[in-house]
Amino acid sequence: MEEINWLTTILGNPFAKGLALGILFCIIVYVRGFLRRRELSKEVGRLRTHLHTKLEIDGKENERRKQELKILRQERDNLRITVQSLNQKPGRKEIRQYYVYQTALDIMFEKAPGFAPAWQITLKEAENLFEKSERGVVPLLKRLMPTSPDKQVEEYERLSRVSLEDNLAKA
Repeated sequence: MEEINWLTTILGNPFAKGLALGILFCIIVYVRGFLRRRELSKEVGRLRTHLHTKLEIDGKENERRKQELKILRQERDNLRITVQSLNQKPGRKEIRQYYVYQTALDIMFEKAPGFAPAWQITLKEAENLFEKSERGVVPLLKRLMPTSPDKQVEEYERLSRVSLEDNLAKA
């Protein structure tokens, strides 16, 4: 009985009651904190896996874009080289110069037949016309310059006939 008295005496003490309530409160807070920490560590793990997956996907996409960019740059360079080689084909400049001269002759016959100074002026005008057509200012003149060699020969013969017929008609 003495043991029960001793326990009731301790529990009857206000300090012991406050200490017991404080310890009980601390245990409740500790358990709640432990459960919350476990919940948060699961959330952190889930977020880490999500982030890892996203970074993998982004990395693959970036690699694909880099490869695509590399391929596009190579295609651009190949096209640039092709355009340069097509522009430097033999005979291309001579055919262009022929069309410039033919246009200049046609303009000269209309303006002042027989005058040499008129030839220089009309030659300059024809060159300006062809420069404009190459820049896209006068798109109708593009029809005068055929794209294939067969069309170039046909156009040359047609212009020769037109110019010969004009000369015969004026004579």
